[in-house]
Formats: sequence, structure tokens, C-alpha cells
Amino acid sequence: MAQVTRRFLKRKRGERGAELIELAIVLPLLLMVFAGILDFGFMFRRYETLTNAAREGARLATLPGYNDDVGDRAVIRQRVRDYLLAAGMDPAQAVIPDPVYADTAISGGGPTINLVTVTIWYPAGFSYLGPIASLIGGSAGSSISLRAVSVMRTEAPVGGS
Repeated sequence: MAQVTRRFLKRKRGERGAELIELAIVLPLLLMVFAGILDFGFMFRRYETLTNAAREGARLATLPGYNDDVGDRAVIRQRVRDYLLAAGMDPAQAVIPDPVYADTAISGGGPTINLVTVTIWYPAGFSYLGPIASLIGGSAGSSISLRAVSVMRTEAPVGGS
């Protein structure tokens, strides 16, 4: 029994520190995966907020009384900025071009419908992945631009055409 214990201890001493080396090899990869998951989650949240802000702007632009004039376009862009601010995003970073009003013919010779398109661009950086990637000699890029587009049919006034 003593001889078996000595052999086990001798073999165990020869592998001393192996776990530490394995951890040193695997830890950077695990940190990259974890940072990627965090950054993707935050980026997806920003994208969903942008999509909802574009919908809010398009919904406002489709209401009766709103058309393609300067005052209405400013009100629509301000509504989008207010939505972004309420969601905790910086509206100053968003690029919000004027809403686009267009007439579209329905295929098959049907009537034309009026559509409005609201588009938003917003920069999204890698908060966690970038610094961790630089520790192991890589780069995750500085930032990307998220884009959200909402297209809605304009509403006719009650009793109107």
C-alpha cells in the first residue's frame, strides 16, 4: 500500500502546474467568447431601440396632417431623437435623414399608395471585445454603423380620399 501511494505522489509531482498552463492557454479564448456575447447583446439592444425609434417616426409621419414639408420633417426627426434619449442612447450620435414620402403603384394596375420611409444610422462600438482582443494581439474593429429602416403606408384623413 505504501508503495502504491509513493508511485501516485511521484506521478502527481511530475504534473504539478499543468492545470495552470492549461488555464493560461484557455482563459484568453474564454474571455473573447464572453466579451463577444456581451458586446453582441448590447449591440442587439441598440439595434432594437433604433428599429423602434424608426417605427415611431414613421408612425408619426403617416398620420393625417403630416406631409413632406420642413416643419413636419423636423417634428418627425425630433420624435425619433426623443425616443432614443428615453431609451438611454445619445441622439446626437444618430444620423436621421429626412423622411422620404413616395407614391407606389400596386402591381396589377391597382391604385397608388403613399408610403413614408424613416431611416436611422447609429454607431455601435465594441466595448468589451476590442480591449480583450488587443491584449492577445488582435483587433475587433473600432465600431460599426447600425441602420434601421421603417416603411409605412400613410393614412388618409377621415372622410377624405
